[in-house]
Amino acid sequence: MPVTAARAELPEMQSPARGPFGIYVHVPFCATRCGYCDFNTYTAGELGGANPEGWLAAVRTELQLAAGRLGTAPDVETVFIGGGTPSLLGSTGLAAVLDAVRDSFTLAPGAEVTTESNPESTSAEFFADLRGAGFTRISLGMQSTAPHVLAALDRVHSPGRALAAAREARAAGFDHVNLDLIYGTPGETDDDLIRTASEAVETGVDHISGYALIVEDGTALARRVRRGEIPAPDDDVHARRYELLDRRLADAGFDWYEVSNWSRPGGECRHNVGYWNGGHWWGAGPGAHSFVGATRWWNVKHPNAYAQALDAGELPVAEYEELDAETSHVEDVMLRIRLRTGLPQRLLADSERERADRAVADGLLRARDDRLVLTDRGRLLADAVVRDLLS
Repeated sequence: MPVTAARAELPEMQSPARGPFGIYVHVPFCATRCGYCDFNTYTAGELGGANPEGWLAAVRTELQLAAGRLGTAPDVETVFIGGGTPSLLGSTGLAAVLDAVRDSFTLAPGAEVTTESNPESTSAEFFADLRGAGFTRISLGMQSTAPHVLAALDRVHSPGRALAAAREARAAGFDHVNLDLIYGTPGETDDDLIRTASEAVETGVDHISGYALIVEDGTALARRVRRGEIPAPDDDVHARRYELLDRRLADAGFDWYEVSNWSRPGGECRHNVGYWNGGHWWGAGPGAHSFVGATRWWNVKHPNAYAQALDAGELPVAEYEELDAETSHVEDVMLRIRLRTGLPQRLLADSERERADRAVADGLLRARDDRLVLTDRGRLLADAVVRDLLS
């Protein structure tokens, strides 16, 4: 089991010698809180005086400390700015974040640079400015084009705004644009999802993510379900909607490359593929998670506590854990089995290979060369497949 310590001082670590290295930057600001969201985000009234300018200064300091801590830092293959709502920083603010990364690290030739954006805080000019600043990929939170589904999710953008934003990003020269969808919202119909997927495809984007709605503890959605105002999402409905989404995207030339992600050829999100393939990354920002070598850690959550630690010249680490061989193995299996490239069989112990053979016989996995790949049915039961392999 991993050893966990609640203290701010990380153990000594070495710069990763192999695999992709990425930088994640967490933007904690949101204009409003969506009812289903449990991310580390804050609206204006929850910030306690924190602001984007102070946050950016703290992020810049963390990145400088990170580069020093890693010694000979590897070139950065991917940068991902997530949130929260990064687009609230505007194109100037996001360009400043990327400059802060460049000031402390070297971007590899052809590096992928992504920012998440909410449609209501973007414009054609915003995307043009980001393209000029060196961003290569845009990820937009669309969720649905059905007004009643957006209302149930407390999304504030109009049904057509996400579609327009995707087209604006494409027109600005972004070859790689993602739309995030959520399926299984109470009140959604099969037709709502098919229409949403079709309209997303018609924008010309090269990547679509689809996530089943999960009711997270502590959210407004969870409180509504608990009070009986809306029904809890249904697993059978989720399975049917996933199959509908997969079929519609396949018909449009998208292939799944991870259980919840589809792309046209060459449109995969390299940053996320790095996570799933055991890559290393430094996460900067309040609540951001990092993984380098065998050490995983996460920052303090509130922007004020985050900035205070950095003002004192300390990394803002809340806790860390050292992954032992058993934990690393479990995570390798859990993450790589979700990829279309599959799980290398050499990673499995003899007993796990026997269980994998049973999963093949049950139609949940198929053997392809030296790898195990989820079947269509296996994708619907991916978590159960992992549990069975590791049990």
